[in-house]
Amino acid sequence: MDVGHYAAEPGVISASGRPEFEYNLALALEVKNELEKFQMQTRLIGERGDYAVLHQRTRDAQGADLFLSIHHDSVKESLLPQAERFAGFSLFVSRENPRAEKSLECASAIGRKLREGGFTPSRYHADPLTGAPRPFADEANGVHYYDNLAVGRTAKMPSVLVEAGVIVNREEERRMRDPELRRRIAAAVAGGARECLAKGS
Repeated sequence: MDVGHYAAEPGVISASGRPEFEYNLALALEVKNELEKFQMQTRLIGERGDYAVLHQRTRDAQGADLFLSIHHDSVKESLLPQAERFAGFSLFVSRENPRAEKSLECASAIGRKLREGGFTPSRYHADPLTGAPRPFADEANGVHYYDNLAVGRTAKMPSVLVEAGVIVNREEERRMRDPELRRRIAAAVAGGARECLAKGS
C-alpha cells in the first residue's frame, strides 16, 4: 500500500489548501484496515512522507502480490477555474509492467467495486481537450493506460494507481473528507483487490 507523494512534494493542493498527501495517507490507512478484515497481509510504504525516489517504493514492495498506490486527483492549471466540472475516480496501469494483464484485471475489479458502491469514473484523463490523454484500458470501470507511470513500470508485481477523487473541486474535496465516504471507497478498493487476488495468476 503506497501512500502517494511525500513531505517535500506533497502533491496537489486541494481547494481548501490542504496537501494531497494528507488525503492519501488517510485513505491508505482505511484501505489497509479493510484488507486486514479479509485476513490479507498488508504493509504501508511512504506513510512517514520520506520516500522521495519512486523506484524505491516498488523495490521495497518486493514479495507483495499487488502494489496499490493511493492518490487524489487534480486538473491542469489552466482548468483550475473550472475545477467544479471534474469529479470521479480514475485507475491507472502500465503496459510495461511485467504483470500487465493481472494489473488490468485488478484495476478493473477495483473500478467495478467502486461503481457498485455508487462512485462514478472520471472521464477527465481520456479527454484530449483537457490535457495529455490517457487511453482507456477499461472504459466502463474507469481504468486508463499510463505506460510510463513509475510505480506501474518498475513494480515486479501487478500494480494499480488509484485516484480516488478530484480534490481541487471544492464539493468533491468536501466529500473526500467525510469519514464514512472514505470508508466506503476503501471498502470498494479492498474488495476489488481481494476479488482479483483470489483468482490467482
